[in-house]
Amino acid sequence: MTAPFLSLAQIRNRLVLTARAILRQHRSGPDGRCPTCRTAGCPVATAVSEVLRTAEEVQQRTTATEPTAPDQDEPQQAG
Repeated sequence: MTAPFLSLAQIRNRLVLTARAILRQHRSGPDGRCPTCRTAGCPVATAVSEVLRTAEEVQQRTTATEPTAPDQDEPQQAG
């Protein structure tokens, strides 16, 4: 359950942890089939892998962006 007081980073971290747990449950066995779904090419594992890839891209993009110029409408704090 996500509480309203969590930051976006905390929500992202919970999403990643949940996705990794689901991916462990849907890992292919020695025969190449998912033991949970009993199918080859598990759609759940594919979807979760895509969620993890997207979360990593967002994290890299967020940390790679340069700080923006201060907003002129925001009051300046005396430093």
